[in-house]
Amino acid sequence: MEDMDSILREWPFEQGIVQARVIRGSDGRPKLQLRLDLGILQMEIRGRPDGQRPFGHESLLKHYQSVAGKFEKEGKGDSFKLTSEDCMKLHQEGVQYYHRYLAFFQLQNFEAVIRDTKRNLVLFDFVTRYAEKPELSIVFQQFRAYVLMMLARAQGMHAIQNKDYPLAVQHAEHGIQEIQKFAQEALPPEFLEQSAELQFLQNWVKELREQRPLTPREKLQRQMADAISREDYERAARLRDALRAL
Repeated sequence: MEDMDSILREWPFEQGIVQARVIRGSDGRPKLQLRLDLGILQMEIRGRPDGQRPFGHESLLKHYQSVAGKFEKEGKGDSFKLTSEDCMKLHQEGVQYYHRYLAFFQLQNFEAVIRDTKRNLVLFDFVTRYAEKPELSIVFQQFRAYVLMMLARAQGMHAIQNKDYPLAVQHAEHGIQEIQKFAQEALPPEFLEQSAELQFLQNWVKELREQRPLTPREKLQRQMADAISREDYERAARLRDALRAL
């Protein structure tokens, strides 16, 4: 058994900061590491984070989806049910993906965050559809607002990386709408007033609108308004013609 003290000392834990890095594994493939207070969590970049293939599938969710699909094809979809033990295993697997998309977000690999958050949203819907008891789905759905927020953030940040601020605003606004829709269907009314996820996205939309670079049309519109305010009508006319040309 190898002592990990030297590895942990080389990468000390910092409270309140998500610490992640990509390293080269002993098998020559890249691995994702997340520093925790009691050690280091190492994950695969793709597939199930722990590298396992339950029942020969990419994940346990994929396995259960395959089984459910067979029932559906036979017209017996309502006969397939997820037991409390099944849901517990799926929840544990979902936590693995949570740790991975958290690490990827810190590393600004937003495409991977989008992939893994969407995957967990599919998990929530699958459990809600097939859980043998409705209350089993609550264990998953209680995290839906948070995952929707993280998805919107990742989509928005990916758009910003591509210098597309209007698209970033659209993603943030869509995230707000999805959280509101979920809350109205499944949560008490006070959630909308207390949701930290909603407040974050709403504030972020305001910041994006204030910080985004102006388009050429917007620049000309502002310049024309300034020229009119200074009664420089000749310049305003030239700017108006430039706007028409656009």
